[in-house]
Amino acid sequence: MTTRIEQLHQFLIRHKIHHIVFWVAMLVGLMLYQGMEEGFWFTFFNNVIIVSFFAILIYLNLNYLIPKYLIPNRPWMYSLSLIVSCFILITAKEIIQFFYFELTSRKHAQRVLLESINIQFLQAFIVLVISTITKITSDWLRHTRERKELENRTMQAELRFLKSQINPHFLFNTLNNLYALTLKKDDRAPEIVIKLSEMMRYMLYECNEKSVPLQKEVAYLRNYLDLEKLRHGQKVEISLEVNGIINNQQIAPLMFIPFLENSFKHGLNQQIEKCFVNIVLNVDENYLHFFIENGKPDYIPPPSQHRSGGIGLVNVRQRLNLLYPKSYELSIDDTPKSYAVNLMIQL
Repeated sequence: MTTRIEQLHQFLIRHKIHHIVFWVAMLVGLMLYQGMEEGFWFTFFNNVIIVSFFAILIYLNLNYLIPKYLIPNRPWMYSLSLIVSCFILITAKEIIQFFYFELTSRKHAQRVLLESINIQFLQAFIVLVISTITKITSDWLRHTRERKELENRTMQAELRFLKSQINPHFLFNTLNNLYALTLKKDDRAPEIVIKLSEMMRYMLYECNEKSVPLQKEVAYLRNYLDLEKLRHGQKVEISLEVNGIINNQQIAPLMFIPFLENSFKHGLNQQIEKCFVNIVLNVDENYLHFFIENGKPDYIPPPSQHRSGGIGLVNVRQRLNLLYPKSYELSIDDTPKSYAVNLMIQL
């Protein structure tokens, strides 16, 4: 049903039928306003003359005067052209009406016509001004709508590109971990495969929307941490603390994963003595606070080998700017012994 309505609307717009409807309605309205005391056909043809000249005047303004003078920022030429066009066309209309009244023996109508010529010019000028304001307003609304649509398409394209970087990045790291365990014939490998399959299902089928339930995102984080715990065993401290109700909140998908990847890559994977990754997630009705901290090795590789955060942190900053403009705070506390991230998002 909606498709047919849209097709009808496009048909009417394409063939300018709505213009015809408007002028027919204008003609009927004028006839009803003036009444039929002079006879139906006399009133009909007289109003046809009036409506025809007003239509010519308005379309001349919309299709020629505005594009030629007003849009190129030539207001004085536009104003002069408007006055001249109004004078010429209304004069022509008055002449045609005068002779029409002569042919139909309406002497009193001729007198009324001559007495109201100044009003006729004023009415025509007011109609032209209204048409100009309507044109400017409609163009502004159309450009605003098109700009918003373009911004939205651009944002969605950038988000798809950013997520396409995040997913293979995480998958690459996880498969490397799984490969290392299979080489050792570790009994934990099948459990990792199950966890990985759950995470891949989430990434492939549930992360295609602009936002996802926070509850599912937290479950994804738990699976991620479970994989890391299986890989590192008891030699590391990994904790996740969740405070608040997460059932009714929404969050952009995979927003926290780059921080986790960064922590494990440059913390636990550096073979430091006190390995730890601590995560705290506090949620209330309006805000989400994500905190993650990891230990750092005493020796940091040169910049050519150690790019803090990789593409992950660059992506997450871009996504935050796109999805939560002026609604988030991101701070990083980089000390010799630890690396901490504080992210506050207004939900």
